[in-house]
Amino acid sequence: MSLFGKKDEREGAAAAFETPSAAAAQHVEPAKPNPPALSREWDRGGKADMANIGKSITISGDLTGEEDLVIEGKVEGKVTLPNSVLTIGANGTIKAEVSAKSVVVIGRVSGNVRGTERVEIQATGIVEGDVIAPRLVVAEGAVVNGSIQMTSKPGAAAHGTPQVPSEARRATG
Repeated sequence: MSLFGKKDEREGAAAAFETPSAAAAQHVEPAKPNPPALSREWDRGGKADMANIGKSITISGDLTGEEDLVIEGKVEGKVTLPNSVLTIGANGTIKAEVSAKSVVVIGRVSGNVRGTERVEIQATGIVEGDVIAPRLVVAEGAVVNGSIQMTSKPGAAAHGTPQVPSEARRATG
């Protein structure tokens, strides 16, 4: 205040240019990183939940786990990932019985492949063994030398009779 009971003009001018208070600044949340498109790696708060076996790695034995796995190296034995996605990369060579929730083959598998939800064999993929899954994607150029068994999803028609689309029923009967 000035000598005459008025506010100092300089105090009022300074107050107009003050930065926001510390309390107001606490309400600002930091930006979260954007997850990569079509990626399951970012399901848990931005942290990747995927393991990798590099192309210089060779494993002999059984592999089990609860996280997604990418194999670029060589694996001989048995691979079991009941709740995860298994990807056999372009450099991956597997001589094993493979079982996972979802299997993507880009490289080579010698052994039976079972997917409880789906199996995808991309154009460069080679499977030397039986494929068992409720959903199967085989790209043009992929190689499958073995039988294919399309299982029904759990909870689907448990009556034991095959479901025939209505168009097929009309055409046959």
